[in-house]
Amino acid sequence: MSLTGHLVGQISIKSDGNVFHELVKDKPHHIPNISPRHIQGCDLHEGEFGAVGSVLFFNYIHDGKAKVAKARIEAIDEEKKSMTLKVLEGDMLELYKSFVLSNQVETKGENNLVTWTFDYEKVNENVEDPNTLMDFCINLTKEIETHHLQQ
Repeated sequence: MSLTGHLVGQISIKSDGNVFHELVKDKPHHIPNISPRHIQGCDLHEGEFGAVGSVLFFNYIHDGKAKVAKARIEAIDEEKKSMTLKVLEGDMLELYKSFVLSNQVETKGENNLVTWTFDYEKVNENVEDPNTLMDFCINLTKEIETHHLQQ
């Protein structure tokens, strides 16, 4: 059994894909106000929001438990509306030696597709794939969409 994994999840949204990308990239500290049941806090530890190399600290609820993650923005591609984060510290690293997550928004008229991708290495073969974390990201995306549609 391989310890490395690659997991992809997608969801179509009706809200503006550009606004979603801008929120996740430049204003992640606004997400706790939009989806407090998922994200309780997002603080900037180094750099500036929306800049490669910046370090963010997240407080979130996953599987009913309060958790934390410190992550560095590894890449941003404005043309593809994508951003990649590498987890540096926190609860995820109890299960995974490394964890990189990215999101991308494909915009085509009123149809917008948000793709979440995880690349990870488990600490051992007893660790499950991060399917519930993918569910978390998909549900977070739905809450952000609902918020934007109500604006």
